[in-house]
Amino acid sequence: MIKFLFFLFNFFILTNYSTAYEFSLKKIADFNAPWGSAFINKDELILTEKKGEIKVINLISKKITKIKHNLDILVYGQGGLLDIIYNDNHVWVSYSENRGNWETSTSIAKGKFDKKQINFENIFQAEPPIDSGYHFGSRLVIKNDHLYASVGERGMGMIAQDPSKHPGSIIRINLDGTVPRDNPHFEDQKDWLPEIYQIGIRNPQGMALSDFDNKVYMSNHGAKGGDWFGEVKKSENYGWKILGWGGTNYSGSEIGPKWKPGYTKAIKYWVPSIATSAIAIYNGEEFSAWNGHALITSLKDMSLRKLDFKDKKENKVLEEIIFQNEIGRIRDIQIQPITGKIFILTTKALWKMERSY
Repeated sequence: MIKFLFFLFNFFILTNYSTAYEFSLKKIADFNAPWGSAFINKDELILTEKKGEIKVINLISKKITKIKHNLDILVYGQGGLLDIIYNDNHVWVSYSENRGNWETSTSIAKGKFDKKQINFENIFQAEPPIDSGYHFGSRLVIKNDHLYASVGERGMGMIAQDPSKHPGSIIRINLDGTVPRDNPHFEDQKDWLPEIYQIGIRNPQGMALSDFDNKVYMSNHGAKGGDWFGEVKKSENYGWKILGWGGTNYSGSEIGPKWKPGYTKAIKYWVPSIATSAIAIYNGEEFSAWNGHALITSLKDMSLRKLDFKDKKENKVLEEIIFQNEIGRIRDIQIQPITGKIFILTTKALWKMERSY
């Protein structure tokens, strides 16, 4: 009798906790290595293709419009035209800028939105430029009139511990590229470059603002293992390449401990690696039970995962694989305004995810 009551208790708890939905995945359009996307309005999405194209797709008519631009992009390894964000009739993009002699930087440019042509002006260049096709980052988030950008360490490892250089850090600038006077450089980190907000990052390809606590969250690739999801924190250090976050070098050699005091601790780690990509903090009606949960996309694992992280202790984070191996490698994710439907960019196409009623 006691065992039966225990079973009923657990069944009740699990059933009422469950946030599972029946849903459908529908391909909207094919694209050539799409990378970043943003809603202009409820029915139009602007997106980038890694090789340099900027396009707008009308989600009702499926019409795709190509926008001309003046960016000097060097498509090199993992580099190319990367993230894009829209706000108040302006567009910001991150990209691997051609700095000459095969040297590039993760750069950010701003332009006034126009469906025919956008004339961009650079507002940030990661220094120094580096001859490498690895680890550019890069995601963009706007919070309180500030632009946050994740900048990868370009495969240079310990450069992420050198705050006199931008690679391997989170950047925080004003929307016009000027530097906020409350950045760490002006307060407790005098030796940091003025634009740097946090250091010790490897290859951060996901970042999102939560509407629920007004905090910025991010995902980061480890090496062989050690991907993580965590919070962007002012003046702090995630520890790369002193810490290995549970992973090892690709050769199999050790990097360092998963974590140790004095460094920022991630909320969730993945070992082995799932190749974390873009993230979103869900807020919408379509999947309302997911409000406040993190949606984590992955490339290698080809999955969409959901994290209930209201309790940020690592062993209290609840993870659910929503789907896996259904649509391919996932690069970006956006929540449609008003409806809360989910739009997902794979490395080949745009998909819509909605409930099946």
